[in-house]
Amino acid sequence: MHTRDVVELDLNSVLLHQKSIVIDAHCDTLTAIEKQKRCLSVSTGIGQVDLPRLKRGGVNVQFFAVFVSPGSEKRVLERVMEVIAHFYREMAENAASIVPVFNYRTLARGLAQGKIAALLAVEGGEVLAGRLGVLNSLYLMGVRSLTLTWNHRNELGDGIAVEQPGGLTKFGMAVVKEMNRLGMLVDVAHLAAPGFWDVLKTSRQPVIASHANSYTLCPHPRNLKNEQIKALAAGGGVMGLTFYPPFIHLDCPSLEKLLDHVDYIANLAGVDCIGLGSDFDGISEVIPELSDVSRLPAFTRGLLARGYSKEAVKKILGDNLLRVLKTVIPS
Repeated sequence: MHTRDVVELDLNSVLLHQKSIVIDAHCDTLTAIEKQKRCLSVSTGIGQVDLPRLKRGGVNVQFFAVFVSPGSEKRVLERVMEVIAHFYREMAENAASIVPVFNYRTLARGLAQGKIAALLAVEGGEVLAGRLGVLNSLYLMGVRSLTLTWNHRNELGDGIAVEQPGGLTKFGMAVVKEMNRLGMLVDVAHLAAPGFWDVLKTSRQPVIASHANSYTLCPHPRNLKNEQIKALAAGGGVMGLTFYPPFIHLDCPSLEKLLDHVDYIANLAGVDCIGLGSDFDGISEVIPELSDVSRLPAFTRGLLARGYSKEAVKKILGDNLLRVLKTVIPS
């Protein structure tokens, strides 16, 4: 590529990234900032997400996951409530830059004010302890997305680490139906295949796989197989491509290998099912080109370099997830 072409590509990618609505469907920053004794407002160089880096990365909407490690000494619900309280403290302390949102209407208002919109998600349905009432309580606390399982078994179904996994339990199906009724995003990341198929049969709304890549290109059990990707897309759902190296390529993960996932999924099921789900602050290693959230413009540049149209790039960066949000939680 000639120097002039490189400069033009760089300029076009920066301008397009700035004009796009950029949505990241998954980060574990709420847990990380507590462990690392840092706050959202200051960039210390520790971790991968904070407000200064979100701004440099051009992120407009960030999903913040509440995750409780299976080894936690506290009861799951107690710990989840602590993290949710911490989320709202961070929102209050940084109200000039970021705002919690609860539906498409409040999201649009936050963006119009020039603020980052923050969506609260819970990763792992074990927090419900088999009670729909807890789901309703989480909804009232502002949670708008639930990852049904982590890697293990819970009252809803089986995660990908379960040998000979089954599908959703009766309670799991009831949870999906109640989430549809309330207006919550059903997240199938970490869910074993039988449960995945049960979700698609049960849900009346599009679902997301917040952080997963293509199993064909990288055969890790956390990634989605072709049939799953096509079914997710057919239902109007979106998968957020994750930047975790072991989910990108088993031998030589890189930005180019991540872009290979975009190409493969786009050819398999179309660009309308592709989004971003970095898993920043929940991953122990990164690819150099996407070492933290401030580096996201490099992904946009890579998409343009591969010949994607501006419309397709905007869909992948956020418009696809925005479509699902507008459908599932309009107001």
